[in-house]
Amino acid sequence: MNPTRSSRRAGPLLAAVALLAVLAAGCGIPRDPESTLDRVQGGTLRAGITASEPWTTLEGGRPGGVEVELVEWFATELGARVEWVDGSEADLMAALEVRELDLVVGGLTADTPWQAKAAITRSYATTRVVVAVPSSQPAPDDIAGLRVAVEAGTDAAGILEDKTDAIPVRVADVTQVRGSAVAIEEWLLADLDLRDTGVHLSKSKHVMATPMGENAFLVRLERFLIANQGEVPALLDKAEAGR
Repeated sequence: MNPTRSSRRAGPLLAAVALLAVLAAGCGIPRDPESTLDRVQGGTLRAGITASEPWTTLEGGRPGGVEVELVEWFATELGARVEWVDGSEADLMAALEVRELDLVVGGLTADTPWQAKAAITRSYATTRVVVAVPSSQPAPDDIAGLRVAVEAGTDAAGILEDKTDAIPVRVADVTQVRGSAVAIEEWLLADLDLRDTGVHLSKSKHVMATPMGENAFLVRLERFLIANQGEVPALLDKAEAGR
């Protein structure tokens, strides 16, 4: 028995409908269940901040630093104003989790322990702590036995102590040390006329945090950060000049 004309058309039609359904489900269009991006555009961006120089500062209660400038630029792109909320990292992440905040900044890095409570952006900047010497001195072939100034209470001090044969000399502010080897952020080398010895103690990938599931907002923020990552070195220099 030959199939009818309508049944012959039904097969391709059903296949096309099924294909469209699959494409719609897998197209990857980011969405915000709570409409964060739509609400922020032309409105208010609620940003949590905790101090972590040079990325964020709260001198006199006024937000400043690299990430504050980036967030302000992002808000301008969205036609929004920023409402800053300062607090501890734990308190800010709790507020972010229940969507009382739209993002949190504070020198967060990709290995942040808050990934179970917040969506983390892709890294927009990478910084390193290196062992450096004054540019007037040749870089040593080996730092074994070398006295290296390092800020007390930092992970760099612990790494220098446990992972190298150098002699850590703990100081309050490594940027004030002159004439000797130092463990210092790589971006400060040129400003302080220092030479990288090639010994790198740590690497940090910097991120921001947004509420879980607000994917349209997260993607918009990530695109902004990647587009402006070339501005980070100048913002770091500005932050250092303002110390």
